[in-house]
Parts: sequence; structure tokens; C-alpha cells
Amino acid sequence: MPIGTAFHERTFSLCESLNYREWSGFYAVSSYEPHHEHEYNAIRNASALIDISPLYKYRITGKDAERLVDRIITRNAQKMQVGQVYYTPWCDEHGKVIDDGTVSRLAEDTFRWTAADPSIRWFHQNARGLDVTIEDISEETAALALQGPTSGGLLMKAAEADVENLKYFRVTSGTIAGVPVDISRTGYTGDLGYEVWMPWDRAITVWDAMVRAGEAFDVHAAGMLALDVARIEAGLLMIDVDFNNAKRAQIEAQKYTPSEMGLGRLVSKDKARFVGRRRSRTSASAGTRARSWGSSSTGAASRRCTTGRAAGDAVDGVSGGGAGVLRGQAGGKGDVDDVVAGAQEDDRAGDDRSRVFRGGDAAGDGDDGGGGAAPGAGDGGEDAVLQSTAEDADAVSDPVTALRLCAFA
Repeated sequence: MPIGTAFHERTFSLCESLNYREWSGFYAVSSYEPHHEHEYNAIRNASALIDISPLYKYRITGKDAERLVDRIITRNAQKMQVGQVYYTPWCDEHGKVIDDGTVSRLAEDTFRWTAADPSIRWFHQNARGLDVTIEDISEETAALALQGPTSGGLLMKAAEADVENLKYFRVTSGTIAGVPVDISRTGYTGDLGYEVWMPWDRAITVWDAMVRAGEAFDVHAAGMLALDVARIEAGLLMIDVDFNNAKRAQIEAQKYTPSEMGLGRLVSKDKARFVGRRRSRTSASAGTRARSWGSSSTGAASRRCTTGRAAGDAVDGVSGGGAGVLRGQAGGKGDVDDVVAGAQEDDRAGDDRSRVFRGGDAAGDGDDGGGGAAPGAGDGGEDAVLQSTAEDADAVSDPVTALRLCAFA
């Protein structure tokens, strides 16, 4: 039986549709209104408050905290500065992705790690011999995503923190209505956005303060359906929809290396050792079995896996479908054989509705070979790091009609 998050007292009164889903044992609003269009428009045109408290959250502390993080993730934690956030996958011993998430360095020996799946057992298994403490703070720390073009102005009004100078994929500390909070310039929408981390038992105070400050910025609460559309448009991956946890996969074909997920640039080339290093690097150098591509369709949207065709070749497993608002189409992602992907790249034409999501030093500071694409608020930084472009394919067929592909990485 799911339970309410720290914000349930507020979100329940706003949820006219009573449309909920279960997320890691908690109630999560799917859509506050009967349709999610207004909530999506808040993400793209104003500010949206999204309860992301059900994320698994861990605190890693101790003399060897950096060594543990560096041992597990594919990126180089030794180059991570205090106040910096990495987006990163982590792999099993065979180089197959277990999960992806963000790691924030809050102090020299303190990290906050978010994950979609429970990960504490894996962390402990890899912490043997290290002087480190691993704490599950999932029910101690509440979190709100504030996403949209007016979110920066809203936070500058609501928070006593240096929001104005907060760079992409950085985190700072401050207070909101007297409550100590961490504010990271991260998100899951491809737009300007922030995530606010606070004590669970004082979450309502923060919510109320942000809503009051947000009246002038047209802030709205948004649910998971609107978030799904935004993250699909931005080309961002979701576990159990676009890829599988390698530990739960039933067959080898359900397991992916970082390169096969389009995250090969996040595999450090200068790290000495990390879990799955040899296998993941071998896979990257040998080429990938498939690549993740975005798609749009005039057909119905669904999270269920389906198939389509591009340039006469099958697109395997179109997943993560959502009713698109930005382009007035359904959208999704799927796996395409390298031959098809290469042909599409060679024949890229683009169109005037393409969205280019930009952010300086995405997912960190390009510590290991050119930075990387990251789930986050690609919001007008210096360097283009993630591009999501709709393109016409030469040939299409049902059930995914008018399929157009864009490179995820």
C-alpha cells in the first residue's frame, strides 16, 4: 500500500483528477487535472513544482567516500569539486548498466547520491575495506523539482541563497522560510530548472513559501505525465521504460552498456579502475549493438513497447511514449541498429521546430573525454551538449506513422 510523501498534504488537495501512481512505495500524482496539458505548459512557459521525494537518496561520508564513489560510477570522481553534481551511470561487473542518477559533492568527504532503484546493498558490497558510512536518507530528505523558464526568478525571490550565480550542474546551500535547503541546478525536463532538497519534516513550510513566491511567476504543481512528456522531448532516459536494471534483466538482450544507451561519453578514459571498467570500455571500442534514438508520431501515445520503421529498417522497441504538446505529436524513444543510425546521421535535414538544449559542462565538467549528455536543465549555458532534433525519415509504416528520428547521443 503506497503512502504519501512529505508534500502529500498539499498535493492531495490540489489533485482534482485523483489520478495517482505508485512510485517506490509512495503516492505520486500522475496529473492534477483530467489532462496534463496545463501542467506541461507550466514546465515550458512558466514554473512547475514537481514532487520528486520518492527518489532513493543516499548520503556517503567518511575518509574514503570519494574512493567508494569513484569505484562505482563510470566517471572520474577524483576530479569532482565540492558543490558540483555529476550525472552518471553505474555498472555491474560485466559492464552492464545497473542504474543512473546524480551524485552531488556537498563537502570533501560528503556525497548525496540519488537513484531510481534501491542501491544500498550494491554500495555496501563495493565498500569493503573502505572507511566510509553509507546512509539511506530517502525518508529523511524531501525533494522538489522547480522547472521552467521563470524558475530562477522564483527561487531568487523565495530563497536566501546565491541562486543567480548557480551554474549548471552545481549545488549550493541556503534557506527557504528559515528551513535549511540545498539547491541544485538540475532537473529532468530539458528546460531551466532546479531541485530543492530539504528535511522531510519541514517540507510543507518550503512548499508554502515557494507557492507564495511563485504567484508572480505563474507557478503550478505538475505531475508525472507532464514530466514524462518533457523528459521524452529532451531525450532523457527512464529506468524500466527505456532501459533495464542489469541485475533484474531476464535475458542478455535486456542488458545495456553505457555506450548502447548513448552514454559512452560518460565512461572515463583516464580512471584506473571502476566496477565494469574492462567490459564497458571493450564494448565502447568495439561499437554498440544498438543506439537510443528519439521519435515522434502522429499515432497514439503509450508507454508500452511497440515497433516502427525508419528508412525501411525496423526500429526495435519504441518506448517511453507520451502525448507530445510542444510538437502536437506523440513522442517516444527506441533502439536502432547502428546501420540505421548511421544512415540517418548522414542524411540529417532537421526542421524549424527542433529544440536544442544547451548547458555549460553538462553532467559535471567534462572530466573524462568531452563532458556528457545528462538529464538536466539544459538552459542556455556556453556549450551545446545535448541536442534533440526532429527529422523526417525516408520511409515510415504503421503502427508508428510519420516516424522521425533524432540522435540521442
